[in-house]
Amino acid sequence: MSILDREEPHYFGAGPALLPSDVLKQAALDLITYGGENLGIGEISHRSKPAIEVIDETKANIKSLISVPDTHEVFFMQGGGTTGFSSIVYNLMANYAKKHNLKKGKAAYAVTGGWSKKASEEAQRLGFEVDVVYNGKEKKFGDIEPFSNWKPIDKENTAYLYVCDNETVHGNEFKTTPDTSYLPEGVELVADMSSNILSKKIDVSKYGVIMAGAQKNLGLAGLTIYIVKKSLLEQASDEELRQAGIPLCPIAFHYPTVVANNSAYNTIPIFTCQILRLVTDKLIAEGGIDVLEKKNIHKAELLYGALDKHSNLFNLPVTNHQVRSRMNVVFTLPTEEMTNEFLKGAQERNLTGLKGHRSVGGIRASIYNAVSLHSVELLVAYINDFAEAHQ
Repeated sequence: MSILDREEPHYFGAGPALLPSDVLKQAALDLITYGGENLGIGEISHRSKPAIEVIDETKANIKSLISVPDTHEVFFMQGGGTTGFSSIVYNLMANYAKKHNLKKGKAAYAVTGGWSKKASEEAQRLGFEVDVVYNGKEKKFGDIEPFSNWKPIDKENTAYLYVCDNETVHGNEFKTTPDTSYLPEGVELVADMSSNILSKKIDVSKYGVIMAGAQKNLGLAGLTIYIVKKSLLEQASDEELRQAGIPLCPIAFHYPTVVANNSAYNTIPIFTCQILRLVTDKLIAEGGIDVLEKKNIHKAELLYGALDKHSNLFNLPVTNHQVRSRMNVVFTLPTEEMTNEFLKGAQERNLTGLKGHRSVGGIRASIYNAVSLHSVELLVAYINDFAEAHQ
């Protein structure tokens, strides 16, 4: 075994998450020498021709994989989902002001778990009016109720509705594109897809903004994917926003500026972008989004099937089967001692990264694109063995 080889890990961490070993091997070589030069990918200028090619080809891959229409722009920014919480509200309020005679709009949020809750709190902290139209906290985020049960959106004043498409902590997911008939005309649908981007087919045309930190399902931490409707890049000027008392977006996260500079207004982490390019190259070579979605459905069905089979031992807090996440399978055991025993036994079988988020405890198996069917089968076998030993 060479220094760049490794035994294939069976890792279920939620993020930073598993990456394909062949991608990492190529990336390791790229760090030493890239494009036949005596420089690595992390050493070249972010505005050089090779770097621009990395950015452009990565964008093209994403457009191809999920059929991004010409109405939308794909770009990258530093940071992760938390940066997106603020960049979204700044930019969409500047667009709303442009369209509504410098009127200060408000934002609607569906709180379906920990991350959408944090997003709504950040928008409010930054000085914007937030309307929580759905809050699943009373049901401990075990369900996402139909839109008919949500609070109506204030169509006269609302710029956008924000949803977290997949909640990594609480393990629920919008399996399909949310029903946009719920939205009044002119209210944009915004989605955080950090933990399920490129795991399923989506209708991009329905969204004003899709934001996704790369470090869960596609790459390394430090880079965020944005897919934004081009019309949202039309924004009120800084002077107009000041006059209207609307906060200005920091320039590094100002969408029109980032797009005008092809994601390289400031120094993009080009090595991280190269990882994303290599991952998306691999996804395309393996058959694209249709193949990926079928694989992800199969893995999730296997794992949930084993847990449901032993429901006397394993409790799944997401009670509505229709909104159980395909990416983050969360469950608990009757006692903390038994939880620790489960984790210890998993470690002995080289099944790692299963400890639940610190805010909820329990177990969490993140089965992202890079997690193989074989790894899931090994986990299922362990679940069955553990249950049999505790009958």
